[in-house]
Amino acid sequence: MFDAEEMAILNALENDKLVQSIDADEEIALARKAAKEYLSKSKNITIRLSLGDVTTIKNKAQETGIPYQTIISSLVHQYATGKIRLEA
Repeated sequence: MFDAEEMAILNALENDKLVQSIDADEEIALARKAAKEYLSKSKNITIRLSLGDVTTIKNKAQETGIPYQTIISSLVHQYATGKIRLEA
């Protein structure tokens, strides 16, 4: 049924003597840090865009003062997170 370790845990639980073996707050902080680092990493890719689209985006980027790569990245992120959708 239960092995010795499981019985010790069950007995501690039933006698209100169960003690955490880890620092849960520290574990949560480590998990959050790992998730934030993962999500903040970027990956260089190669993509083919029409010359007209690139020129238009570069012109709009110059008007707004935002780098054109940032605009393209933002659009991809907004699509990936469902904030914008493509029409079929």
